[in-house]
Amino acid sequence: MSLPPDLATSLPGNPLELSGYQARHFLWSVDKAVATLTLNRPERKNPLTFESYAELRDLFRALTYAKDVKAVVITGAGGNFCSGGDVHEIIGPLTQMKMPDLLAFTRMTGDLVRAMRACPQPIVSAVDGVCAGAGAILAMASDLRYGTAQSKTAFLFVRVGLAGCDMGACAMLPRIIGQGRASELLYTGRVMGGEEAERWGFFNRLCAPEKLLLEAQQLALSLAQGPTFAHAMTKKMLHQEWDMSLDQALEAEAQAQAICMTTRDFQRAYQAFVAKEKPVFEGD
Repeated sequence: MSLPPDLATSLPGNPLELSGYQARHFLWSVDKAVATLTLNRPERKNPLTFESYAELRDLFRALTYAKDVKAVVITGAGGNFCSGGDVHEIIGPLTQMKMPDLLAFTRMTGDLVRAMRACPQPIVSAVDGVCAGAGAILAMASDLRYGTAQSKTAFLFVRVGLAGCDMGACAMLPRIIGQGRASELLYTGRVMGGEEAERWGFFNRLCAPEKLLLEAQQLALSLAQGPTFAHAMTKKMLHQEWDMSLDQALEAEAQAQAICMTTRDFQRAYQAFVAKEKPVFEGD
């Protein structure tokens, strides 16, 4: 699926302004360089469709070139995060597809995770209520996760006759909560409650439901007001160093940090320290 017309200009050297982007399959708003993406089918607990998968993928790809978005919050409407792929609009049609079309779909969903991990902006998920299947993957693929005690996270692929290795779950989930815990969730498809998710390290923090989105946005704002070039470097290295030896990682981090030392933000931090002031970062 090609990019929507208003994302089609996301080419290297052609920075985008996404604050005015009109999303088709979810809500999108930008305030103070923080984008809030709201999955908005509350009557069905915010499931995904073929079209919303593709638009999410394209939007996260475009964020690589966005100059007005420094952090992203993902949430769901109506007290739930996301119930996964829509049973009638995705699961049903998939049972009728041939292998080439099935592979095209699973590659496309993997491309969404790839785009989330590749975009330079930190992504914060605000998870309440149901967070299942592909919804659990969206939370997993985020950089940080705030949840509630009422949240119910389930990597339930096995419960519909599929493997737990969906959209990078076997690669990423063990790195977040550990191999044994990830194995249990992926083999059984059982629900992980909010307090358990925080205890296991899936959630960074539990919030009251009525404060969840605000606290996630406040975290995102603090990141957006920080040294965003350096944040992007941190995200890149966290991802790339999965496949590196310690020696390779030390050299890669030496190079990355030397690059950050050439930024104006590094100079601003030093000058503010000398003046006993709080630095004001600009991301350059």
